[in-house]
Amino acid sequence: MKSEICIWRRDGGVTLRHGCEGRVEAPNWCADGSILVNAAGRLWRLAPGSARLDPVETGFADRLNNDHAPSPDGTLIAISDKVETGASCIYLVPMAGGAPRRITRTVPSWMHGWSPDGRWLVHAGARGGGPVGIYLTEVETGAERCVTDEFDHADGPDFSVDGAWIWFNGERDGAVDIWRIRPDGTRAERMTRGAGVDWFPHPSPDGREVVHLRYPPGTVGHPADLDVALWLMPQSGGPGREIARLRGGQGSLNVPCWAPDSSGFVFIRYRA
Repeated sequence: MKSEICIWRRDGGVTLRHGCEGRVEAPNWCADGSILVNAAGRLWRLAPGSARLDPVETGFADRLNNDHAPSPDGTLIAISDKVETGASCIYLVPMAGGAPRRITRTVPSWMHGWSPDGRWLVHAGARGGGPVGIYLTEVETGAERCVTDEFDHADGPDFSVDGAWIWFNGERDGAVDIWRIRPDGTRAERMTRGAGVDWFPHPSPDGREVVHLRYPPGTVGHPADLDVALWLMPQSGGPGREIARLRGGQGSLNVPCWAPDSSGFVFIRYRA
């Protein structure tokens, strides 16, 4: 298995940024131009201009899943790890690496995004035997509130740049589409109605577009190593368009991925 960290740019299509052996997943594009990824339960950084992945220190948290995101001010990274609790729990570490500080009190919780002001983490979680839903946790206090648990499965939440909407993928009546909802849980709006299975929406920082992953019809969950597509749609709603096809799925586009200037985004494709 070979992983290829790729950049899609509005003005030039897809370019290869870095290739390596083994499975690397879930790229973030950070404010300083570095790229964060997960591999083998650890967090790694690809610095600007570098051809090497360097480990990011996360203390005892060495069983990370691929749900992580840098804070809007670039000082912290929210990670998801299961060493301490046996189920996915969200912690914060300094951007340079360091000891983890636990944020979520209840597990399982899978990190996905930050509010634009850095006050809230938006994440997926399962509570009380119910379905996976969308939750907000306050960074300062750890207080949690449910945004929605009214889907068969809701996942992949990410804030719009103005904080007015949370975008996510939601399953109802066997269809998995892209939705958006107000942070207070009102006005859930279905944004895609395609024949495919849509996951992991990420709004661009300039407020223009949303990139998401589209699986083939009939796909269950978000598996790896399928022939999938990347789609781009207006944040205001309306038809989307396919911009790339790749071998991937799980690990390709799980977490916030846009460049800070919205010139493009980072994703991962896989080759045998």
